[in-house]
Amino acid sequence: MFLVVVEQEVRRVSSVVVEDLSMTYRVPVRQAGLMSALRSVVRRRYRDVHAVRDASFRISSGEVVGFVGPNGAGKTTTMKIMSGLLHPTAGEVRVLGFTPWQRRTPFLKQIALVRGSQPTGGSQELTLLDALQYQRVLYEVPAADFRRNLDELCELLELGPLLERQLRALSLGEKMRAGLALSLSYRPKVLFLDEPTLGLDVSAATTIRRFLASYATQTGATILLTSHYMADVEATCRRLMLIDHGSVRYDGPLGQLSARLSPYKLVRISAADATKEVLAEIAEVVSTSGMSWTLRVARADVARVTSVLLATFEVADLAVEEPTLEDVIDRAYRDGV
Repeated sequence: MFLVVVEQEVRRVSSVVVEDLSMTYRVPVRQAGLMSALRSVVRRRYRDVHAVRDASFRISSGEVVGFVGPNGAGKTTTMKIMSGLLHPTAGEVRVLGFTPWQRRTPFLKQIALVRGSQPTGGSQELTLLDALQYQRVLYEVPAADFRRNLDELCELLELGPLLERQLRALSLGEKMRAGLALSLSYRPKVLFLDEPTLGLDVSAATTIRRFLASYATQTGATILLTSHYMADVEATCRRLMLIDHGSVRYDGPLGQLSARLSPYKLVRISAADATKEVLAEIAEVVSTSGMSWTLRVARADVARVTSVLLATFEVADLAVEEPTLEDVIDRAYRDGV
């Protein structure tokens, strides 16, 4: 009895468990030219591409986690494995207690994968309302629950004007909102989002970010989000995982990323009597605009440098800032975490 209770508690706390996950593709290779092409017909050569290497992490129920990395880092491959679209080469994955690639019906009814490159699937001739009704039948959602979910999604995603329009007639931003509604109409407990704001304008991207933050808070759903737009991550995620060459390089609070990976802060100063020559003797000058200057200062030297600046110049304004998330992540990948 005790073991059953413990197992149920673990499942409640960890919606996603990934241990030593690896995925290797065997791809054909050949040199350029006609003769090489002919030889490859008889004797084809291959090489191994390691998309994911020994990745391990856990995601608790209700967490919203950013999954960030350069192109080819293994983000989408990992998501496809966790959603059951790919079978890994090695390792173990449990999502809501299920092995994803077994693709059991109870598992599929509790997860959703939304890709920014393909926000809506199925027949594009259907209206959005017809497509939502089809989802209700497919996932066996009770009519009362469906109506309640639809009302909430219409309010959060501003879907009212879109319901009677065909999917093919929607703009990219509208298709993204429609794709989210289709994926969430059956209230999945785990949501995998792959570039949800890809190609969207500022207004549409802001709507999606605001919705995701609200949806996670209201439903307690577990969300794993990949994006090349750091605004998506900063607006929705408290935890960040960095993946590079298939391996997880950092896994921790978003707020601690700069302190852990960046050895400097930015000091911005506005002073009419400041000159580049004098400032350069105090700290590294990064940029200037009129009477404003930006300096890069080692974390341990921030207090000393700010004191020197205040004593040396007639300072109109002074601010100490963390480097941008883009700069921190770029440094992490260039220098190694």
